[in-house]
Amino acid sequence: MDEPGSRDCRMVIDAKRSVEQALGILSAMPHTDHIQRQLRSVYSQLEGMHDLKRAGGAGVSFRSADWCSKVFDTAQS
Repeated sequence: MDEPGSRDCRMVIDAKRSVEQALGILSAMPHTDHIQRQLRSVYSQLEGMHDLKRAGGAGVSFRSADWCSKVFDTAQS
């Protein structure tokens, strides 16, 4: 059973933390604005994945190649 605090959530949280660390390092480096913008975009995408997991619970798993929610899949049929 996947619940908040599950392996999927921890993976996304770890990825977000890594992006935050990279942003912190880059903020001290000149001429990295474009990279910082890209990383902020990646962070937003990760946040969206985290929101999807929180909303979908066990219906969403990031450990497979096809990680969209079961609810979304059935709505597309």
